[in-house]
Amino acid sequence: MDLSNLKPAQTSKSSKRLGRGEGSGYGDTASRGHKGAKSRSGYSKKIGFEGGQMPIQRRVPKFGFYNRGRVEYKPINLSTLEQIAEKHNVTTIDKDVLVVNGLASKHDLIKILGNGSLSKKLTVKAHAFSKSAKEAIEAQEGTAEKI
Repeated sequence: MDLSNLKPAQTSKSSKRLGRGEGSGYGDTASRGHKGAKSRSGYSKKIGFEGGQMPIQRRVPKFGFYNRGRVEYKPINLSTLEQIAEKHNVTTIDKDVLVVNGLASKHDLIKILGNGSLSKKLTVKAHAFSKSAKEAIEAQEGTAEKI
């Protein structure tokens, strides 16, 4: 092997040497055509650009509504409170008890929902209560306190 029989690899690009003078056949415009954004240096197409046509992400209607004022609660059912009360033998359930048991994080707002039933008198402290949950807690002579 010597310099006379070297060839580019089969996977390499074509041997068009752009912008190397008129004699090369690829001088003048360097195969970029005349005028327009693509002919100029520094050109880069924006993502989603469709040649001036309204892009699809702007043509298609957006669905739904995002309410910026929405308050997101972590829901916890009465059946879950019943299990905690029996397992740990507690009568007061507040945010700290729920965080320790892995049911909520310390930044969550908690809402107690009425799914399930209670058999104990409990003092429950949460950010919100459903109507049925509050009635069920008070039916057992417990208290539902808003934090």
